[in-house]
Order: sequence, then structure tokens, then C-alpha cells
Amino acid sequence: MNLENLLIEIGTEELPPKSLVKLATSFASSVENELLTAEIQFSEVTWLATPRRLAVSVKQLSPVQKDRLIEKRGPAVGVAFDAEGKPTQAALGWARSNNVNIEDVGRLKTDKGEWLLYQGSEKGLAIKTILPDIIEKALSSLPIPKPMRWGTGSIQFIRPIHTLTIVFGSELVPANVLGIESNRLVMGHRFLGEKSFLLNHADDYVEEMRRHFVVADYNERKESIRAAVNDMALKENAVADMNEELLEEVTALVEWPVAMTASFDNSFLEVPKEALIYTMKGDQKYFPLVDNRGKLLSRFIFISNIETAHPALIISGNEKVIRPRLADAQFFFATDRRHTLESRLDSLDSILFQKQLGTLLDKSKRIADLAGSIAALLNQDIAAASRAGLLSKTDLMTNMVMEFPDVQGVMGMYYAKLDGESEEVANALNEQYKPRFSGDSLPTSPVSIAVALADKIDTLVGIFGIGQTPKGDKDPFALRRAAIGVLRIVVENNLALDLNTLVESSIDSFGDKVIRQGLKDSVIDFILARFKAWYLEQGVTVDVIQAVLEVRPTKPAEFAARVDAIQQFKLNVAAEALAAANKRVANILSKNSVELIGKIETSLLGDEAEIRLYEALNHTQREVDSLVLVSDYIGALNRLAELREPIDNFFESVMVMVEDETVRKNRLGILLKLRQLFLSCGDISLLSK
Repeated sequence: MNLENLLIEIGTEELPPKSLVKLATSFASSVENELLTAEIQFSEVTWLATPRRLAVSVKQLSPVQKDRLIEKRGPAVGVAFDAEGKPTQAALGWARSNNVNIEDVGRLKTDKGEWLLYQGSEKGLAIKTILPDIIEKALSSLPIPKPMRWGTGSIQFIRPIHTLTIVFGSELVPANVLGIESNRLVMGHRFLGEKSFLLNHADDYVEEMRRHFVVADYNERKESIRAAVNDMALKENAVADMNEELLEEVTALVEWPVAMTASFDNSFLEVPKEALIYTMKGDQKYFPLVDNRGKLLSRFIFISNIETAHPALIISGNEKVIRPRLADAQFFFATDRRHTLESRLDSLDSILFQKQLGTLLDKSKRIADLAGSIAALLNQDIAAASRAGLLSKTDLMTNMVMEFPDVQGVMGMYYAKLDGESEEVANALNEQYKPRFSGDSLPTSPVSIAVALADKIDTLVGIFGIGQTPKGDKDPFALRRAAIGVLRIVVENNLALDLNTLVESSIDSFGDKVIRQGLKDSVIDFILARFKAWYLEQGVTVDVIQAVLEVRPTKPAEFAARVDAIQQFKLNVAAEALAAANKRVANILSKNSVELIGKIETSLLGDEAEIRLYEALNHTQREVDSLVLVSDYIGALNRLAELREPIDNFFESVMVMVEDETVRKNRLGILLKLRQLFLSCGDISLLSK
């Protein structure tokens, strides 16, 4: 049996660049899964993609399916034969349906009886027969949110399809997929060389594409762009502003990447660089150049899809395209500077934050009050925090931000500095949105921290207060991101802030705009629940996280300290035994009315083991309380671990649930004291092995 390589290519109109990788990988993955389901042997499935094609390469593919063993159960033996042992019509009919004589069938014996059994084999189908259906299924499973129709037919796909090529080794596989008949015709580059060619062998695909000015391998194309941009930047004695997202989008836009350098007038550099960079990267997919100090230069690199002996025309064209966009930014900046941020406060009253929660001016005032309160708790500049909170949304009313929304905050910083606001206030206008995404940096100053926390908590309380909590994957107000932002700011700066205080202050600022019943607990529980995803990403086990969640510490910094402590405690040799003991204690207490347990009477302590445990508890409690007071939860748990022996001895020799009610309650009191002592760190009864 000769194993051959397979090449499948779907030639299309230009595919959406931001979806290209997802489409290509999904296509390859679906083809691979279908081949596995069909039990067809292969060694590897890889994907290739350009703006005008999705392709899958399958290495060492078998030409046929594996033969399959078939077993079909027939009627029960009691039904298949009459009293004389002759086959009934039911048995004969079943045998005919399987094209077998009744005398040749076997028996299947089980605990529930005996049945007729047909065993045979089914010859595997040729790959050529199976492939059309595999490709059809793979394409139908692609993540296409809005499929297109073209022509007069009813066929839908993400973009119109022009060609279908399925070559197994040197053999063309006949198929009709999405209304297109397969052939050897493959599209080359739209402008360079021959427009199309015939693919004779699957192994030739990548090199034939290259010969026709198409780099079919997406990752190869991506890395060639990265290298070319970096090399060209080095020649310019500069550094390219090149993030992965932009690089991937550019890779998805070209088939034959050629890096070129262009420039713009130095006068545009008077505009804050962020606005210019946003225009170049976001609108034009250019790579801006900065010097080694991060200062923007008046040159940029772009990737052309055309190789030419006369690049000046292409360079000139791109310079003409970018000039009006930069001129717009320059105009907006000059116009915005005529008005201070403070003068824009009144205009915020015309923009709704949310219908039930009021305008952006209302939100700004709430942020100002809460930011001032947070600054007071941190012993920082209350006036600066309040001022920054009040001005926090004013740059949303500037021409620059209206045109380039991604520069909100940063433009507020620039305009605040030009208005003569303090450095702390100006920086807070930029840093209020941090962290914007996973792994983003945090606000750097106390004033920025106060405003960032105030903004996020105000949104959380407000949206929860009107009953619009996130449901499933839907989170239109990005409340999960806001909650994680709150946790990161507090924990990573080790701030002694209590969510109870922050949320209560925020609720008060809304007045009657929110439903107060249960609101504080709902918001706090939602914020604390974000710890789970956070710590799971760090490799912390669920039981450790749950052990802390169970005691619900509302100071995020303490929550984090408890998680770290319990994570370390799990490594203690006594951890497993103490977890089991705590579980036993929790079960006993849950079955008895804890509120009826009174003060422990020492006169009722008769057994040596309970006396020793009681004394150990009293001694340990004083030490643990002092350690918990300074948030030394690791020290507290290590001290609690020393109780293992008296706890084990207690359960070995003392019966808790005795008939004498006073003694029973006294012993339950000891267990309650033990339980509460451990809960000062976390519920270790939830720890697993």
C-alpha cells in the first residue's frame, strides 16, 4: 500500500485578515478529526493560508480505509427458532438482510440471554470516495459568523469560492464541494507572474506557489515579515513598533511580502505620538519607527504585496495615503487645545453613561468622591485624587478621542498637562483604565490607583445595582475585567483596602438609582469569584482557592496571603491528617445546633485527651491570633499544624456524642473552638490529597 501526500486548497476572494488563522486552523483540525473518525491512516496534518486561500496538507495518507469488523446482533435464540428447532421467519428475514445463511451465524451469550450474532468484515473505502464528504463537513464546521451568498445560487461561505483543488499524490480527486468542481487549477499572485497554474503533484504545492509569487505557509510569511521589518528598522537606526496582533494582521493581508520605508513631514510630530501611532497601526497597518528613547520618528515601514523594480511609486502612494490622516490628527489636536478639560465638564451631562445611572458627568462626580475616599484610606493626596476623578472622562468630549477612540486617557493626560494640571492628576487620566487587558501594567501612582479603583467599582456597583449582571459569555460592560482589575491593583500593590468599605461608599454615592437590597454582597462575591480564574492560571489547585473563598475575606491582599499560605501548608506532612480532622469536625458540628453550644466548662473535662486538646487550643489561639493580626497566615498554619497530635489523640479516645447532654455540649464546644481557630486562615477541611 503506497502512502501519498494530500493537498486540499479552497481558492477564494480576499478573506477577512483577522479571521484567517482561526479559519485555517479550524479547517485543518476538522479535516484531521474526520480522517480519524473514518479510520484512515496518516502521519501529520498541517495548514497553509493566504488572503485568497485556505489549504490543508496531509502527510503519508493511506489510499483506503482500514477494513472494519462488523458485528450485528439478531433476534433472541428463543425467538429465532420454534419448538422443533426450525428457524422462524424473524430469524430468516434477519439472515437475508445480512446476506448470510442462518446456519452460518454464531451466538452471543450474555447474562441476560442468548442471541443470534453475525460477524463479518467491511472492506474499507478508497480515500477518493471519502474525501468529498470529509471536506464538505470540515468546511461546514468553520467558525463563520456571517456567511455570504454570491451569484444566483443558495451556497454560502465566508467569501465567494473560485477554485477547488484536491490532489492525492499526483492524482486529481474528483469532487464537487460548495458548487465547485475540483481541478488542478491554482491561483497564483493577483499581480505578479502567471495568474494561475496546474498543480501536478501534492508535494509540489509550496514550491510551485513560491514560483508564482505566493508564500503559502502563513508562519513562514509572518517570520519573514518580522525579520524584514527588524532589519529595515536597524538600517534606519531605529526600533519598529511591532506587536503580534499587528504582525499577524499584516501577514494575513499579503501573499508576497516586501518591506519598504516611507516618511511623513516632521511637523506632524508636534501631535502626541500615541495618536499618530494609532493612525499608522490601526488604520494603515504600518509599523512606526521610534528611536532608542521611544521618541517617534517621521519614518515608518510598510509591507507591500508587490515586488517591483520601481518601489518609489509605491512608497509615494503610501505617503500620500497617510498624510491626510496625520493632518486630521494635527487639526484635532490644535482645535482641542483651545478648550481646557475643565471647560468640557458640562458637556459630559449630555452623554448617558447608562439610562438608569445617569450621565458621564454624574459618573465623574461619583468617581471624584470615591477616589478622594480611597486616597484618604491610603493616606494620600485627597484633593488630587478627587480632581483627577472629576476630570477623568472629559477627554471623551475632545475631537481627537471622538475620531480615535483608542487614545482616550492618553489624550486626557496630554491635555491636562497643557492645562497646567499637576503631574499626578495628568497621569491618573491616562492610567485610570489600567489594567486594560490580561498582563497589562498597573497604575503607578497613589492618585492613579485611587481613580482606577473608583472607576471600576463605580461601574460594578452601578450595573449590579440595576440588575444587569453578566450572563454566560455576555458581559457588555466588561464587569469581569473590571473586577480582575480591582483585585490586581489591590493585591499587587499590597493595599490594606477592604471591599466592604469601597463598595459601601460607592452604593451611597448612587442614592436611589440602585436597588440596595443584597447589592453589597453581590458585588463583593462577584469580585472575589474572579480570584478562581486568576489563581487557576497560576497553577493553584481548586481546593486551595475554595478553602479561602469559604471564609470570604473581603480584603483582597489578605485573600492572596491566605491562598499562598494554604498552598504552602498542603506540603506540610500534617496537612492531610489535619484536613481530614477538620472535615470530621465540620460534619459533627453541622449535625448539631452550634448556637446551643455554650461556654466550655473546665470542670467537665474528664478525659486526659480532651484536657490536653483544650489546653493546646488555648495556648495556640493566642499565638495564632497575633500572627493573623499581622497577616502571617503561613506562620499561623504552621503553628496550627502542631495541634495534629492532640487532635488525633482526642478522636482516638474521646466520644463526643455521649448521652450526658452537658458533657456532649462541652465537647462540641471544644470542636467549635478548634473549627473557628482553623477558619481564621481558611477552611482546610476542603483540601484534597
